[in-house]
Amino acid sequence: MASFNKSPKADLPRERLALYGAEVLRDAELLAIFLRTGRVGRNVLEVAQDLIAEWGSLRRLAGCSIQELAQISGIGPAKAAELKAAFEMGKRMACPEQERFYLPDGKAIYEVMAPRLQSLPYEALCVLLLDASGRLLEQREISRGTLTQNLAHPREIFQCAILKRAYALAVVHNHPSGDPLPSDADRSLTKRLMDAGELLKIPLFDHVIVGVKTGKRKPYFSFREAGLI
Repeated sequence: MASFNKSPKADLPRERLALYGAEVLRDAELLAIFLRTGRVGRNVLEVAQDLIAEWGSLRRLAGCSIQELAQISGIGPAKAAELKAAFEMGKRMACPEQERFYLPDGKAIYEVMAPRLQSLPYEALCVLLLDASGRLLEQREISRGTLTQNLAHPREIFQCAILKRAYALAVVHNHPSGDPLPSDADRSLTKRLMDAGELLKIPLFDHVIVGVKTGKRKPYFSFREAGLI
């Protein structure tokens, strides 16, 4: 099984990390360190480059499930588990310390939820339960959808708010395309949640859509910032 042996020692990712620090390594080099070995006909760095080229970016690769990773040639179940654990550690370290942090606006909500949602290849909808001071009581994933559609019902969203005795709630979901602009379905869901919140006296504080920053476009859309809540 091939490894790094085709490269001069100074060019090996582990040696480059030791000499210059992890921050100088390219995405493929970081990935190669976790893979450790290649496959027949491709050394480990070439396998890492192939994976990133296939998935488009390290961020997209991180969104794969452990089952999907295990099916990739050159990875297998053991490496898939290690990679998934490494990706999850990165997500958790990128998140602010949880439990009772303050969520005053859509930007704060985006910053808290982006590490969790940006890399997913499907839509996931989460509810954030808030106290009267705008601090987080709890966050829960309510539903997962397809590549372009998330199926959620206000009943499911407000049920956990009622049980937790939340003062208000915010909902957050991602667009795998990276474009955070709301669809007609997003607008319809927001209107239904506003109506349900008014009836139940648990107001919808915001609905934030997580995307990816491109050029001057913000990486998120906040219904509250847009004046739609």
